Amino acid sequence: MKRNYFMVALVMAVFFAISLLTNILGPIIPEIIRSFDLSLTLVAVLPFSFFIAYGVMSVPSGLLVEKYKEKPVMLGSFALAFSGALLFAAVPSYVSAIPSLFLIGAGMAALQVAINPLLRVSGGEEHFAFNSVLGQLVFGGASFLSPWIYSYLVGRVGKPGGGPAIKALSAMTPPGLAWVSVYWVFAAVCVAMTAVIALSRFPAVERKDDEKAGAWSAHAELLRDRTVRLFFISVFCYVGAEQGIANWMSQFLSVYHGYDPQTTGAACVSWFWGLITAGCVLGMLLLKFVDSRKVLIAFTLSAFACLTAALAGSAPVSRLAFPLLGFALSVMWSIIFSLALNSVEKHHGAFSGILCTAIMGGAVYPLLIGWAGDHFGLRAGLLLLYLPLAYILGIGFWARPRILNETFARRREKEAAAAEGK
Repeated sequence: MKRNYFMVALVMAVFFAISLLTNILGPIIPEIIRSFDLSLTLVAVLPFSFFIAYGVMSVPSGLLVEKYKEKPVMLGSFALAFSGALLFAAVPSYVSAIPSLFLIGAGMAALQVAINPLLRVSGGEEHFAFNSVLGQLVFGGASFLSPWIYSYLVGRVGKPGGGPAIKALSAMTPPGLAWVSVYWVFAAVCVAMTAVIALSRFPAVERKDDEKAGAWSAHAELLRDRTVRLFFISVFCYVGAEQGIANWMSQFLSVYHGYDPQTTGAACVSWFWGLITAGCVLGMLLLKFVDSRKVLIAFTLSAFACLTAALAGSAPVSRLAFPLLGFALSVMWSIIFSLALNSVEKHHGAFSGILCTAIMGGAVYPLLIGWAGDHFGLRAGLLLLYLPLAYILGIGFWARPRILNETFARRREKEAAAAEGK
């Protein structure tokens, strides 16, 4: 099938939009606390309401895509995200933020399910691995950019001067809540993406057997497998650790070291996501030389070191160590996911849905950290991050994948074995 470059570009734009809307919570949490006078537990309910949507929507979204195809589901997803962004932008309050973020999260979860098979067909199966990595790089780029958009807006909205766009945002944003303007921007992004998708011609996607979501019986069969349950916990722990760090670092730097969350805090969150992207590039190279389990062990040990420095170090050390945690976490998602899928023989589509459901770890860990922070202090709350990292470290020792990642050494062994068999 001829490659559809426009559709590949559209999928990349969707990756960008998903990341832009998903990873803004970390930089704005200090503003939410200040604006609505919230405890750490109450503010942690907001990322909970966003990421719990992944637990609710991931498996049903796969079934919806199989029944109605990609385009209608993607349109519906951006409609959900638009309604959530519009709700909070128009009525900014803690009460409206909870359903708003759930709607945005539900839309993002459905989009994640829809776009990967679409990318495989549009970009060509032989280019799918490359395009998937490219999508993750685009995702990381948007995560890096999102906090800078926030910093730009809070420095201009509601202030004298500015162009027509800033003046329009100032008119629509309540005084003293300049950070809310980012949700007007997100609503506009959703409208633009909806228009482009509606006008686009989608290719027919024929799913392979291992890409199909499968019946409920397939999910039940998988959940009886101990290996599936262990990898479900693995994804739960990774996303919990990632979001726990991203959502609380700016508040930690503000409370313990006096850094401004609108500038330094936002920059640290931005560099955290930027270094996740950079680490992915190094990880891709390392996986050509080293077994993925050894790479996972090495990067997890570096995460322990960075987390310790971030929590116990001086202000300059903490400011540097938090972003470096992004580099340490960078390879974990892809290695855990690949080890999981390579550890089961069938129902890979259903298994992917189960693993995506585990993204709700991003709901639970920030909430636990917030609760512990209210009772024992935020530094003590962040000590909980050692638990998921310890579990991830263990994966490198107990995982027994049926298919190992191909290194140069293993390729040479295969070629030598094939030559001997001739």
